[in-house]
Amino acid sequence: MGTFPQPIVVVSRCLGFEAVRYDGSIIRDEFVEAMRPHVKFVPVCPEVEIGLGVPRAPVRVVLQEGEKRLLQPTTGRDVTEAMTSFAASFLEGLEAVDGFLLKSRSPSSGIKDVKIYPGPGPAAAVGKGAGFFGGEVLDRFGHLAVEEEGRLKNARLREHFLTKLFAFASFRSAKGKGGMAELIQFHAENKTLLLSYHQTQLRALGRIVANPQKLPAAEVWNDYEAGFYPAFARPPRRPTTVNALEHAWGHFSEGVNQAEKDYFFRELEAYRAGRLPLAVPRGLLRGFALRFGDAYVASQTFFEPYPEALESLADSGKGRT
Repeated sequence: MGTFPQPIVVVSRCLGFEAVRYDGSIIRDEFVEAMRPHVKFVPVCPEVEIGLGVPRAPVRVVLQEGEKRLLQPTTGRDVTEAMTSFAASFLEGLEAVDGFLLKSRSPSSGIKDVKIYPGPGPAAAVGKGAGFFGGEVLDRFGHLAVEEEGRLKNARLREHFLTKLFAFASFRSAKGKGGMAELIQFHAENKTLLLSYHQTQLRALGRIVANPQKLPAAEVWNDYEAGFYPAFARPPRRPTTVNALEHAWGHFSEGVNQAEKDYFFRELEAYRAGRLPLAVPRGLLRGFALRFGDAYVASQTFFEPYPEALESLADSGKGRT
């Protein structure tokens, strides 16, 4: 534990890398800054890449005859084809990627709350959706760790994003080694994490690793990949996380005294009720693993799914759904 492959993350260039916002500004994001030592960032600004320049007149997503277009109202310029072409070319050119961290509400890069207007003139938005580049990211890489910087101010969403990101980077690293022994080890180390996310998928992945048909290792890796990524599609529910904690507790239940047992379950119930963060019961179990020398529990990625330096108690309380 404590050593992580470096995830590759496509990031909006305006998030602390270069002053490329439409008004010539740059956004200093604390989370992006914290990630810099731990990930390989690939910065991109789609609007600059298609030649809109800095500063520039804003673009907006507009409905025209039921079709979404990307227009620059003050100039009348339609950059839909240019943006669509750039997005396809850029994304197809990525050799490896584990996640995307994009600018929220951007008509090019946003993935959720981008305003959609009825026309280029003054009018209220008629809906919300993804931007042109962000939408293409979701279509091609929606199974990866894809988020907007605004939503990651919520602690639960941030933890989910980081867990996915480092799990996927670890998978990519392990798959690159290619052997069955590496797959068996990878699955063994991620069992508790998978249990906390999706118990049914954990069982299905276990059957793939067992490989009763004696398939070639490359084929088994591909089958495992097809089941591994979907297991992380949604943040884990509290009951499934409690189940994973109780499962790990079983390794120590015979060795602890009654006072320790009572204390652990009080803290577990406080987590279940939402009064404590996951770090508390998880930390207690990690301490028991060290105390009893339990190599299996100590090896579980669930207890340190991403670098400890990225842990933060900051929570906006927004974006919970």
